[in-house]
Amino acid sequence: MGWAIHLHLVAAIAWIGGSIFMFVLGLSLFDKQKQQEVYPHIGPIFGYFELVSLILLLATGIYMIIDNGLIHYLFTDIDSEVLNALRKKLWIVAVLLVLTVIHFTIALRTNSKERTQIQNFLSRGSSLLIFLLNLWVLHYAIMVRHAL
Repeated sequence: MGWAIHLHLVAAIAWIGGSIFMFVLGLSLFDKQKQQEVYPHIGPIFGYFELVSLILLLATGIYMIIDNGLIHYLFTDIDSEVLNALRKKLWIVAVLLVLTVIHFTIALRTNSKERTQIQNFLSRGSSLLIFLLNLWVLHYAIMVRHAL
């Protein structure tokens, strides 16, 4: 598992750290003019950086599940601390993927444009949920690691 766990951790740091940074940035930019100046520049750079991090997380996560022989056990009724935590983590990751697709789609279509109320609601809502779910995924990652 050596290289995969290290790459997974670096990607997780980038993904979760970036989420925290954008959350704090969103809280600190109350002025709509400043938001319109900052987000069109930072958004695309951040988005592609986060996309690479997400791809690395998914690839290394799948690799480690398969490499450790857990893939077959995930779809059984076997009850263990590791499997239960991993299953919960993977369900949250699935929700995160859906929210990320929603957020990225809106962000790409509306960069440097005025958003509708529904686009703004979905973009901000998905961003907030991504932030919160990232912390929940981190919790289950720690539980899996602890159980191993």
